[in-house]
Amino acid sequence: MFIIGNLLIGLTTVLDSFLFIFTIIILASAIISWVNADPYNPIVRVINNLTTPVYRKVRRRIKTNFGNMDLTPLILLFIIMFIQSGILPSIREIGIRLAAQ
Repeated sequence: MFIIGNLLIGLTTVLDSFLFIFTIIILASAIISWVNADPYNPIVRVINNLTTPVYRKVRRRIKTNFGNMDLTPLILLFIIMFIQSGILPSIREIGIRLAAQ
């Protein structure tokens, strides 16, 4: 059972790192939308290509426009925080218990 436990621990570590990097990308996307950056800049294009599909999925399910404010990045950040603080620690704890057996 320790193999499955170690796999779960490794999986949660990788997912946590991925979610941290995606949080940085979401924050960069929000800042880019505020400063009205050049859409042909390669960095801006990469950030937009990474965030637009996720934003689209959230916008389909939840009304995110309130006046002139789009709350999609904020909603995604809350979802990421919930996953990082609620779900991943539980899976990691299961992995620790399985690795100890």
